[in-house]
Amino acid sequence: MNTARSITARDNPLLKELRKLGSGSVAYRKLGRIWVEGEHLCSAALARGLQARIAVFSDTGWERAAPNLRAAAPDTVRLSDALFGSVSALDSPSDMGFVMDLPLAAQVLPGVNTVLLDRVQDAGNVGSILRSASAFGVRQVLALRGTAALCSPKVLRAGMGAHFGLHLVEGLEPHDLDGWNVPLLVTSSHQGVLLHEARLPSPHAWVFGHEGQGVAPHWEARATVAVRIAQPGGEESLNVAAAAAICLHAASIAA
Repeated sequence: MNTARSITARDNPLLKELRKLGSGSVAYRKLGRIWVEGEHLCSAALARGLQARIAVFSDTGWERAAPNLRAAAPDTVRLSDALFGSVSALDSPSDMGFVMDLPLAAQVLPGVNTVLLDRVQDAGNVGSILRSASAFGVRQVLALRGTAALCSPKVLRAGMGAHFGLHLVEGLEPHDLDGWNVPLLVTSSHQGVLLHEARLPSPHAWVFGHEGQGVAPHWEARATVAVRIAQPGGEESLNVAAAAAICLHAASIAA
């Protein structure tokens, strides 16, 4: 039977760290780990074969937790419901969370289907794109500098566990990919071949750009294929996360 140690002091160093990880968009870069809150995200990590460093439960959460969650980490902590609420970043606090190693890589993988995020700034959009990438069989996601922090609390929540099944690299500059020879696919609302008529190379990398400015000219110039999504309803453009989901689904069924 797994046991949990109790923490009762609000100024405990671990609780201070959890507050930083839960409220700061880039605190994980300094601290070297992430705070994953809620049973869904924690279970998603375990389903991918990952292990938590520390499992943290409220008293209520501990009583209702499944055995695999109680045994998920070498260090298990139990807090009063009120104390857990003081570290939660959610409007309606959950009752458990994991401290985990960063799900980030240092090197770009060659020759795999990829999503390249070019200054996509909204955390919800980034998380949604990660979720679509994982759902439709993309192997890696690369984030250029200027993109929302991949492991910020908002992106982690919006990703709904997608982080744990993807090869993620962030903070890249365009020159970091100069020797990377995966064909690039860019999207445009005004030009290019219609997506449902396009012949897509394999492997390939979709480039999804800034919400207002779109894909940078640098990537447009490097693109092998430019596509546009048919919009018979006549809207000017699609939200980048919606466009990404459509493109990635189309690519998955064409493979």
